[in-house]
Amino acid sequence: MKLIIKLLLNALAVFVLAHVLSGVTVNDYVTAIIVAVVLSVLNLFVKPILVIFTLPITIVTLGLFLLVINALIILLADKLIDGFSVSSIWVAILFSILLSILQSILHSLLKEDKK
Repeated sequence: MKLIIKLLLNALAVFVLAHVLSGVTVNDYVTAIIVAVVLSVLNLFVKPILVIFTLPITIVTLGLFLLVINALIILLADKLIDGFSVSSIWVAILFSILLSILQSILHSLLKEDKK
């Protein structure tokens, strides 16, 4: 149940950011849910492979290259999903940063007090 709520919150974050950023478009809320699922799957399977292959450049840039990897994941999702588009890599980097911030805020609302 918590996984579904997190995916819906991620879809909400994608939908909100698509309306805030001019270079990102999402057709409807169903597309935003599909984007959230595809981004989750890509982050689960593709991102670790990219991180391992680009480990030397990530170390040299002190981890800043991970922003480029996140942007590439978003651009890959753009190619896979009809109804979701990102105009450039710079918009994808900004979308990635803002999506991470918004997801952490939304997911912090889900945390229960452990007493």
